[in-house]
Amino acid sequence: MPFRYRLQRILDFRIRKKDEQLQNVIRAQNEVLRIEGLIEQNNQDISATRINMRKADPMMLDSYDKFLKSLYDKGEQLEAMHQDALQALEVEKQKLIECEKEVKVLEKHKERAKELYLEEERQIENKTLSEVAVQKYYARNLEKIEQQLKEEELKLLNEEE
Repeated sequence: MPFRYRLQRILDFRIRKKDEQLQNVIRAQNEVLRIEGLIEQNNQDISATRINMRKADPMMLDSYDKFLKSLYDKGEQLEAMHQDALQALEVEKQKLIECEKEVKVLEKHKERAKELYLEEERQIENKTLSEVAVQKYYARNLEKIEQQLKEEELKLLNEEE
């Protein structure tokens, strides 16, 4: 009879849960990368605005200052979002690690259960082979005894003649 792990459904469920958590980690990483891209874009806008400010008409400097202030505020908001996204990523990674641990525990349990099953199968097989060997031994001994009895009968018959 082939090996059947009694907790296979639970193992499959935990593997699916781990895969879903891996997808969550990937989404969190993509969010971090997206925010980093926005921060880089904001920094480029700040640099471009500063360069344009040097070439601009003095009457526009006040507008440029307000725009730069808004870009710096946006940068601070993006930095806060970046920190939140990094924290969310760490949380998702920790959840993934826990899911992987749960899967590994069940996989080890499955391996041990399979080893025990194989050992029991070997013991049953050895017991069966042992029983067969004992039966063959007794059958051979019985044949030898019968043959010896026949030989003795033949000797007795030969002696009587």
